[in-house]
Amino acid sequence: MLKLLRYLKKWEWLQVFCGFLFICAQVWLDLKLPDYMSEITTLVQTPGSAMSSIWAAGGKMLLCALGSLASSVIVGFFAARLAATLSCRLRDGIYKKVESFSMEEIGNFSISSLITRSTNDITQIQMIVAMGMQVTIKAPIMAVWAILKIAGKSWQWSFATGCAVFVLVLLVSILMLFALPKFKAIQKMTDHLNLVTRENLTGVRVIRAYNAERYQEEKFEKANAQLTRTHLFTGRLMAIMMPGMTLVMNGLSLSIYWIGAFLINGAAMTDRLSLFSDMVVYSSYAMQVVIAFMMLVMIFIMLPRAAVSANRINEVLETKPRIIDGKETKSTAPMGEVEFKNVSFRYPGAAEYVLHDISFQAKPGQTVAFIGSTGSGKSTLINLIPRFYDATEGEIRIGGRNVREYTLEELHNKIGYVPQKAVIFSGTIKSNIAFGENGMPAPDEDALARAADIAQAADFIGKKPEKYDALVAQNGTNLSGGQKQRVAIARAICRQPEIFIFDDSFSALDYKTDSTLRRRLSQETAGATTFIVAQRIGTIRHADQIIVLDEGHVAGIGTHEQLMETCKVYQEIAYSQLSKEELGNA
Repeated sequence: MLKLLRYLKKWEWLQVFCGFLFICAQVWLDLKLPDYMSEITTLVQTPGSAMSSIWAAGGKMLLCALGSLASSVIVGFFAARLAATLSCRLRDGIYKKVESFSMEEIGNFSISSLITRSTNDITQIQMIVAMGMQVTIKAPIMAVWAILKIAGKSWQWSFATGCAVFVLVLLVSILMLFALPKFKAIQKMTDHLNLVTRENLTGVRVIRAYNAERYQEEKFEKANAQLTRTHLFTGRLMAIMMPGMTLVMNGLSLSIYWIGAFLINGAAMTDRLSLFSDMVVYSSYAMQVVIAFMMLVMIFIMLPRAAVSANRINEVLETKPRIIDGKETKSTAPMGEVEFKNVSFRYPGAAEYVLHDISFQAKPGQTVAFIGSTGSGKSTLINLIPRFYDATEGEIRIGGRNVREYTLEELHNKIGYVPQKAVIFSGTIKSNIAFGENGMPAPDEDALARAADIAQAADFIGKKPEKYDALVAQNGTNLSGGQKQRVAIARAICRQPEIFIFDDSFSALDYKTDSTLRRRLSQETAGATTFIVAQRIGTIRHADQIIVLDEGHVAGIGTHEQLMETCKVYQEIAYSQLSKEELGNA
């Protein structure tokens, strides 16, 4: 928890110091009230006391109360400001940290957990900081100061107060012993509940198509019931806390007056007035001590869950990304030259390799295609080029340099990437095509239109009343699969990259559109290196180089004609899709 405080700036620590001063002032004013109460008690019991003196003491009490109120408001302002600032900074830190994560780190945490950590967990921290400054600092000061005020008054009263404090501490300790493990479990259960909810929302079409609503409901109800039971358990434990503290506080008041009655009854007549006054004052101070411990108990109720949240936030902030920036920011060599040298890869924690000893070279202007059965490692291989993962063995060289030597920004500036599943962002068609930046001036209308025309997206965009300003829903739900793919392809073209990566990005296109798009691509991007992952022979048969993968191994490299003669795996794929006549006439 304390680690998170390092994110406060110097001027914010100055606010903490100012808040500390106002807390001291508030405590001093609160503890002055019993003194004036004692004075009023003495004046009332003393014959011949002037009414003006009583009014004067009462006025001082009122001023102390108003001063305490003003100090409390100021402290509350500082606390709320600091809590909001810290939570804002933590959210920003988590977001930027996650942006630097590779697929490995994101997979280790899971998306649902990262969402919970950046929302629910930070809310817990914000609450504890806001309450902590007002209570955690104030309570010990009040307790110590009040104990010093009552020290030496009466050992009997001191013993009663000590017993009350001991019972409070014992009660809190027992409850925390049972509650703390549950608080840790609650955050993990919240992660799981978010995961189930997210799966249900993203897969709603499949769920409805398979009439699996009841199955998903049961899955959600199970996760929800588990979280609810844990919340009820901790809630019931906490429910014991307040009645227990109230019982202790009332019991302390009763014991002070009961002990006071015996002391006054046994004292000389001249001492009874002072004893009565001391009893009233002691009772007030004892209540201040108990209230101070009650405030600490409130923090103890919140602290376990906040501590768990703080640890989860620190886990994210202190995770070191495995994929680290290189130092090369500019390369004079042509970036389109890509070489794989004995590259092998296995996913983190996996026992078996997904790719085995892959070697090939692609020169600027060439089109390199990858084909193979499902699970052969095609997408994994091209994901190594932009360093979504790093090769386990071997090296990948771009422009004559290992990809690890480039900064990620410089590397990504040269790549136009279209994933298997087209990713569309809420906004407009224009904002989706012009998405991101690659160190060049923002694309103008002509560049957008050119990219859309090459990607065969100009027709459906032109039919929309708003044209390029047409709104796009989240995940592109108001676009068809083919339209989303074409917008994603236009986005890559608009960057004018030196390397294109198409990861099965033509699957939703009809044959005519596919053929036209590839022809336009080869004409308009002749100087760029293009990597294509495809399932259809028709998409890749004209590639300069086709790499056939089989269970992570290279089964063959060559042109379509060469592979039809030498590669059995390629022949099987080709004949499963096209007839001998179609292959011969192509």
